[in-house]
Amino acid sequence: QVQLVESGGGLVQAGGSLRLSCAASGSTFSSNAMAWYRQALGKQRDLVASITTSGRANYAGAVKARFTISRDNPKNTLYLQMNSLKPEDTAVYYCAAINPSGPWDWGQGTQVIVSS
Repeated sequence: QVQLVESGGGLVQAGGSLRLSCAASGSTFSSNAMAWYRQALGKQRDLVASITTSGRANYAGAVKARFTISRDNPKNTLYLQMNSLKPEDTAVYYCAAINPSGPWDWGQGTQVIVSS
């Protein structure tokens, strides 16, 4: 099991930027595909972006060209750079370790609020 701790959330105006970080404990981070999910109030948790062990990234259509997922394996850290933020990006953001069946480990989440 990998312990995941997100940070970097906060309040930002529309059009602004934030960078989320997810620190992973344990020695297996580099061998895990990882992802960011988000859950808005009253809505289901949705996939935002994922990254393979080799660094190949995929994005949900709503965030493509605005968000960038990356990983630093020596630092055991996953990142999500979020630019041109919109009020509809407001949500709790979670990092997750994933496999072909889906997420198998979650962080506690970090709140992002985008004001209009």
